[in-house]
Parts: sequence; C-alpha cells; structure tokens
Amino acid sequence: MNYESNFTESEHEIVSPGASIPVAPEGFKSGFVGIVGRPNVGKSTLMNQLVGHKIAITSPVAQTTRNRLQGILTTPESQLIFIDTPGIHKPHHELGKVLVKNAQSAIDSVDVVLFVVDSSVEVGGGDRFIVDLLKRTQTPVIVGLNKADQQPPDSQPLDESYAQLDLPNHWSLLKFSALTGAGLESLQQQLTSQLEPGPYYYPPDLMTDQPERFVMAELIREQILLLTRQDIPHSIAIVIDWVTEQPKHTEILATVHVERNSQKRILIGKKGSMLKAIGTAARQQIQTLIAGKVYLQLFVKVQPKWRQSRMRLAEFGYQLEE
Repeated sequence: MNYESNFTESEHEIVSPGASIPVAPEGFKSGFVGIVGRPNVGKSTLMNQLVGHKIAITSPVAQTTRNRLQGILTTPESQLIFIDTPGIHKPHHELGKVLVKNAQSAIDSVDVVLFVVDSSVEVGGGDRFIVDLLKRTQTPVIVGLNKADQQPPDSQPLDESYAQLDLPNHWSLLKFSALTGAGLESLQQQLTSQLEPGPYYYPPDLMTDQPERFVMAELIREQILLLTRQDIPHSIAIVIDWVTEQPKHTEILATVHVERNSQKRILIGKKGSMLKAIGTAARQQIQTLIAGKVYLQLFVKVQPKWRQSRMRLAEFGYQLEE
C-alpha cells in the first residue's frame, strides 16, 4: 500500500448508506484502534493518511479535533477502525472537560491504543501524563513517534528521550511520518498483528461512520481555523441548518456560532471579505467530499459563553460519550 500521496477523490465512498456487509474470509482480522496523544501531534493527519481520504480536519491550531471521529481502513486481510480522539490536555472550560473525558474513555473501549507523540521535540510532561494514564489499561499500546521528517540530522537525543520513558516492556515504539507516509506500512502491519480474528464491522467501501453533514461542518470549521488562526481559536461551533439536493448542485445553509460580537466582526470581515473567503475555501472542500457542485451560504450568530453551557454543548453535538 502506498501512503506517499495526497488526498484526492477516491473510488471509495465516505459514507455508503445501506451497503451490505460481506462475510469475512478465514483469518480475517478486525478491531478498533484508539489514536491518543497531546494536542497538535498529528493524530488527524495520521488517520487521514491511513484511511486514504480526508475525513478529519487538520490545522496548526492545537486541539482541533473535538469528536471521536472514526475512520475505516479495509484491506483484503483486515479492517481497522481508527478513533481519532481530542488531544489530552488540562481543560479550561466545560467543552474542554467533555473533550478530555471522551478521549480518556476511548482508551478502555478499543482493541489497540496508538499513542502518538511529536518526535521532532523532546518528550514533555504531557507525554508522561498520558503514559501514566495508559499504564492503568489492559489494552495493548503502541507508541508512535510521528513527525520523523521534521527531526534534525542527529535525531538520536530525541529518540533516546522517548526510549527512556518508563514504558511497560510489552509496549513497542515505531517511528513514522504522517505527513510523508514514511513508515506507515510498518505501522499498519504492527496494528493488525495486535488484532484478533473478527468480522467486517462496516461495508468494505466505507471510509467513516460519521454522517455527511458532520464532515461538512468540520470542513467549514477547518477553514475558519486556517484563515483566522489565533483570532478565533476554539470559540466556534458549526451547525448545518439544511442540505437540499438540486438537479445540478447541492444547496447548504450553515450557521457559525461564536461567543462575542468582536469574533463575529472578525469572521465577517470588511464588507464580508473574510466570510466570503471562508465560504469559498469550504465550498471547494465540500465539493470534493460529495463529488458535485455546491452552493454554500454561511451566517454568523453570537451565542455568549456557549462552551460553558451543557445545553448549548449538547445542541451543537458535544456531549459525554458512554
């Protein structure tokens, strides 16, 4: 399998409602892989690269992932269901508490844990905290040293800082680059070796179990993070109000919720320039997603302190997962 490629339109579907699930052949392996780690270590990029399609948004801004997003990789020998969790960090508001608790709950509900670290920098306190957290689980753990392409020529001190972590003997370390794809075939083989024989959990052509509207909202949020950077870090929530399929295009109406009027002004921009740029970039991404022409309308609405409100969090799709 070649991982050294950018994401393009695939012959597989992101979602495939109603598709049949075949009987797995003898020796077929399947299971769930929880991807955990500190914020901004490349977990979403890794899952996108493994699955072969962009289903999780990526951004230089930390804590981009908010939901336990499932990506599905099916080969003739196995089906791996990757759960991309929010970065484990010290929460500062109700939303942060929900995200971290959901990430922690994923650890004991999967067949294998892939603990991703940023090997371009030395091990940090956040990594040690996650190691201590993972020691409490009976789930097999693989430590993935990501961003190998960003290491300096003499990478030995960095590698040794991770090798000197107090890891249980049965944990293994693998180095790779989610960005270039180097080392991902070995990673996939290692993950598969940890799984038991099992059935197809999803149709072989499925890339994610998330509904199309969810992925659309995430693609809009990604463009806001990319275009506004630190001006609007995490105080946005996207709601897809409706999607209407016309003969030659799909019409989408979405509302961007922010916490303050100043954020609304930034998102709209001078004479609507920022909102137009966000809409144009998001529309292009959504057109790739659905392989068709899109007409996208965006509106901005102020919802004061929505990240502190359990009612608003549930309304926007953020709630504790069992």
